[in-house]
Amino acid sequence: MGFAPVFYLWGANMDVMMLVEKTVSGLGYELVDLERAGRGLLRVFIDKPEGITVEDCQVVSNQLTRLFMVENVDYERLEVSSPGLERPLRKEADFSRFAGEKAQLRLRIPMNGRKNFVGEIVAANEGVLSLNVEGVQFEIELANVDKARLVPTF
Repeated sequence: MGFAPVFYLWGANMDVMMLVEKTVSGLGYELVDLERAGRGLLRVFIDKPEGITVEDCQVVSNQLTRLFMVENVDYERLEVSSPGLERPLRKEADFSRFAGEKAQLRLRIPMNGRKNFVGEIVAANEGVLSLNVEGVQFEIELANVDKARLVPTF
C-alpha cells in the first residue's frame, strides 16, 4: 500500500512524455515537443521529413486519445499539430538535420557579450554547434542553448 502513492506521482510526472514519445515514434513520427497549458490543454507537436498533414495529426490524436484513456492521463483537450515554420530545435539530431538552415538561438550564459544569435547552422557534433553568423563562425555548446528555432526563409 505504501508504494501506490509514490508510483502514482512518478507516473503522473514522468510517464506522459515517455508514453507520448514511444507512441508517436511507433507511428513513424518524431515528437518535437509536448507542453501542458492552462485549463487541461495538452499540446503535442510532431514532425516527419516529408512534413505533416492534417491526416497525420488525426492519426496521432486518435491514438493518443485511446492511450490516455487506458493509461488514465489527466487532460481536458488534446491538440496535435506540426511544429510550424519556426520549428523548435532541442536535440543535437535536430541541429544536424537542419544543417544549412537559418536558426535563432538564445543562450543561457552570454558568449562574447551576447545571448542572442541568428545564423546558419553549419554542423552539430559531440555537443557543440557550429553557427555561421554573418561570416563569423561560432562554436556553441548545446548545453548552453536555452532556446533555438528555425528562421523561415521566403
